Amino acid sequence: MIVLNVQNLRRVKRAVPFIESKIKVKVEAVKPSGRLVINGKQVDCYIVEKVLRAVDFGFDVEDAMLLKSDDFSLEFIDIKEHTHRKNLKEVRARVIGREGKAKNTIEELTGSVIVVNANTVGVIVDSNHVDSCLQGLTSLIQGAKHGNVFAYIEKQNAKLRQIDEDDLGLKEKFAASDVE
Repeated sequence: MIVLNVQNLRRVKRAVPFIESKIKVKVEAVKPSGRLVINGKQVDCYIVEKVLRAVDFGFDVEDAMLLKSDDFSLEFIDIKEHTHRKNLKEVRARVIGREGKAKNTIEELTGSVIVVNANTVGVIVDSNHVDSCLQGLTSLIQGAKHGNVFAYIEKQNAKLRQIDEDDLGLKEKFAASDVE
């Protein structure tokens, strides 16, 4: 059993039936306190807790369900920690871009889902792209040019493509010794 405090109880309660249909847990709301009680297997409760945190933050429930996979993680960046600027509205606008173009470009390059809520940026991203996505968003917050950030992420993607996931580095060692 896990007890979870949520900010947007209405939004989370709308997502609960969908989550319960996909993961075998029972989620109950405690009315006056705005808390949720999650009952089920411990692993399932942990997954549902991550999903509900994402939904509470502002992610769509379908996007939050990506967290069922071990490859995906939920990360948060506090804008205030990475800038000294007083006008945080402009900083949020830099992350989102004109008509959402910057946010969409980063999402496409990294396969992530990004939500900007108040002074926090939430990201659901796979383990291969966590570092490049978070570094790119942090750079935008700190004032880097959009083109430089996109180029950095593309460069990191190229490095990922060069790594052969099936190769453990043993092929050359065994080929050289000619094991009989």
